[in-house]
Order: sequence, then C-alpha cells, then structure tokens
Amino acid sequence: MEQVAFKKMHGLGNDFVIIDGRENDPKLTPANLRAIGDRHRGVGYDQLVVLEPTEAADVFMRIYNSDGTEAEACGNATRCVAHLMMQETNSDSVVIETVAGYLKGTKGSNAPIVIDMGKPRLNWQAIPLAREEDTDHVSIAAGPLSDPVAVNMGNPHLVFFTDDAESIDLEKWGPILEHDPLLPAKANISVVSQNTDSSLRLRVWERGVGITLACGSAACATIVAATRRGLVDRKATVHLNGGPLLMEWREDDHVLMGGDIAYSFEGILNPTLLEGAEQ
Repeated sequence: MEQVAFKKMHGLGNDFVIIDGRENDPKLTPANLRAIGDRHRGVGYDQLVVLEPTEAADVFMRIYNSDGTEAEACGNATRCVAHLMMQETNSDSVVIETVAGYLKGTKGSNAPIVIDMGKPRLNWQAIPLAREEDTDHVSIAAGPLSDPVAVNMGNPHLVFFTDDAESIDLEKWGPILEHDPLLPAKANISVVSQNTDSSLRLRVWERGVGITLACGSAACATIVAATRRGLVDRKATVHLNGGPLLMEWREDDHVLMGGDIAYSFEGILNPTLLEGAEQ
C-alpha cells in the first residue's frame, strides 16, 4: 500500500484524522478505519474524513466513525475542513459537499469558523423513527432519561432535557438508547441542562463512537430542541466537555454553529498498520 499522509485536527477536543484523497483514493476498508482509530496501536480519532473531488463544491467530505461505519454529518469536522479549504483557496468562504448536502463555511467575527449546517428535519420519517411519533415528545426512555426531542441534522439525534446533565451516567444509558428499536439508523444521544445564565450544558454519546468531548451536529440539534421546548430564543452558547459553541437557529430555519478549531499534528500512516488490519 502507498504511503497515506494525514492531518490530525480537533474542534473542542472532538478529534479527526483528515486524509486528502482528491488525487489518490486511499480505499480504506472498515478494518483499516478501525485500525487507524485505535488510540493505542493506531492514531486515534472520533471521526476520519477523506477529502474527495467534486465539481459541485470546493470539496467533498466523506466521514467515517471510529468503528468503521460511515457518518452523514459532523459539524466540528466540517469546521476543520472549512479552515483547510479557506487556506487552500485564500478565501473567507467555502462550500463543502457531504452525503447529507451542501454546507457553507465562513470566517466569523466571534468565532474562527462558522458553518451553516442547513435546515433541521423534524418529521418522524426523516429522523428516522420506526413508527409515527410526535418528534417534540418521543416515547423512548432509559433509566432517568425520557421524553426527548428528535432532530435530524444530516444525522439522527435524540435530545434529553434534565435538571443536571453532569449527573447522568451517559456511558451506561447512551448505548442502550442508541440501539433502541425505535431508531432504525441508531442515533446520537444528548443530555442537556440549562445554566443560570441561560446557556446550555450538553454531553453527548455519539453514534458509532461513544462519549466525545464535543459534537457539532448535536449542538445544532440541541439549539433546535431547546427552542422548540421554549428554553431559549433561537440563540445560545452550548457548553460541551471540550468547550463552548456559539449556536443560532435563524428565522430562515438554518442552523449556524461557530467555535474554535486546532491542529494537532501531521504524519504518514505506517503501511504495516493498514496491511495488518484484519479484513
């Protein structure tokens, strides 16, 4: 196998391996993806992104979870890719194509990168749910968590509101809820509480990954869900384990997300890591 270069970046600790496959497709198998994602024997990541050619946008971004499955959307990874593409094109704005649609990234005044994550989908078939439900009050529960709001931000989310997000054993209840029969495509599981300053505290069990320091699409789902429940007026700072994201659900139905990104390091994947992965 040819050498494969990568960049390691993160948004609030939500970390990514980014591979430029526009000229040479790395052709990574699910076993390769799991091997690279191993935090002891590989590189480690929450999501791996492969940049692919497209004529419809500045770049196509394909997203994989650390368990080898493909993801439809990832807000923090989109901010990292937008930063790379702005550097490459010497521009203050870019359009990124994903399997979930087109996302526009701009340099914002209050945050280095702002992504227009598009419109949330709120119909039960679009989440998707296995049966017709009121997506403002979904009949799914586990332990102390119940009555979530369902939102699709290119990927499925359940947002549970609680008095104290810190007190929830998310490692226990997250995987149970992720795999509930009501969720044919599984879902990202969020627990949210409101702070005294009206900001929101968010913790996330990410589908196919586990607990992450941050999840941009979950923050998008949270601002939509909190607005629907009357907790905020379309704007809020959402505090994740890794730091804050500035969120807005505009009147035109688009969700904006702004926050910090950072480089970690660059490197070359060892061919033995890929060749030795069990297929």
